[in-house]
Amino acid sequence: MGNIVAIVGRPNVGKSTLFNRLVGMRQAIVDATEGTTRDRHYGTTDWNGREFTVIDTGGFTVNSEDVFEQAICRQVQLAIDEADELIFMVDVETGITDLDQTMAELLRRQSKPVHLVVNKVDNTQRQTDSYEFYALGLGDPITISSMTGSGTGELMDAVVATLPEETNAPEDANDTTIPKLAIVGRPNVGKSSLTNALLGEERNIVTPIAGTTRDAIHSHYNKFGMEFTLVDTAGLRKKQKVTDDLEFYSVMRTIRAIEDCDTAILMLDASQGVDAQDMNIFHLVVKNRKGCVIVVNKWDTVPDKQANTMKEYAENIRRKLAPFNDVPIVFTSVTEKQRIFDALKLALHVCENRKRRIPTSELNDFILPIIEQTPPPSIKGKYIRIKYAMMLPTPTPQFAFFVNLPQYVKDPYRRFIENRIRDQWDFTGVPMQIYFRQK
Repeated sequence: MGNIVAIVGRPNVGKSTLFNRLVGMRQAIVDATEGTTRDRHYGTTDWNGREFTVIDTGGFTVNSEDVFEQAICRQVQLAIDEADELIFMVDVETGITDLDQTMAELLRRQSKPVHLVVNKVDNTQRQTDSYEFYALGLGDPITISSMTGSGTGELMDAVVATLPEETNAPEDANDTTIPKLAIVGRPNVGKSSLTNALLGEERNIVTPIAGTTRDAIHSHYNKFGMEFTLVDTAGLRKKQKVTDDLEFYSVMRTIRAIEDCDTAILMLDASQGVDAQDMNIFHLVVKNRKGCVIVVNKWDTVPDKQANTMKEYAENIRRKLAPFNDVPIVFTSVTEKQRIFDALKLALHVCENRKRRIPTSELNDFILPIIEQTPPPSIKGKYIRIKYAMMLPTPTPQFAFFVNLPQYVKDPYRRFIENRIRDQWDFTGVPMQIYFRQK
């Protein structure tokens, strides 16, 4: 990883707005509600040819009873430890608060460069008001307006000037060759706990409250010979249960994470089984032609397990997923760390399957004799003849079959062909499209 710059400060001073401006996209959710950002958020930016990683953190608070705020403070502390330098953000409208002073004391005690940034300075009166921040003892304040972008150039100059020299080439977290795995599911099935268990650190905040994660959080994983980007997402609830703007954005982020990933790890709660919302998420994954692995979490909480409980449970899931039920299912307990690496290996195997290519000659040698033996049923006395097949040069498995009367080939025959292809080649966990075209 290259250099890291963390943006810290108390809640609602505009950290996420600045983060979005620096990384050049609306990656972190911005809302007037305090405590919107909860997890550390990573993005890359570059200035004058220097590329570095920016971390957006949740608002820093002290002595709070709130379970989220205690966890947010732990995340802020981790970000400070991880970063090479810090942007400490304050708000000119409210002036210096007790929290700002507590934070400034904390930052003065460590040896990393700190840039004191006064936000919301968009007129001369506020420019004058910004001088009071000298009292924090962190040097000259840099005045910006993260909303309009004024002053961010001077800030970036200051940041780049104090960045340590890079010792190695930065790894590209957005490298397209690295598989992207998105962990999706309903709220509270253990998505963030799985991410933390795999990374071996408290990367994301975990509480028993549904809807703790709001953003899609990207983490780079490179251990045990496996390398990929892991995306933890917000839980998807039924539409009528999404009440506030924040949750609407969270749902949008999750949908975008599905659109963006290679394979989705769909997590279910073993005690609740498969419900309509799980099916909606599964159909969303299939519609976007993404690989899928189903992880049944909290398996340790299922009472009275027999020798074949797992098999029956898996069969029940597959019945519900039909017609596309060639999906690997793994039973885990994240808290007990049971079989979580199996889930990973399966997800990476599905990524490989998704890239599988079959040469045209090999495909025809295999499928044409089967078609000859079991041709499509004739309709209205017309015989349907399939002459030739090929795999299309698309990122996901798609096949074209050239037919004299494509409009008469029905779905059951399409499924028959798909199943024969799946029997011959490993496309487990990957949706497949089959088209019949006029030859």
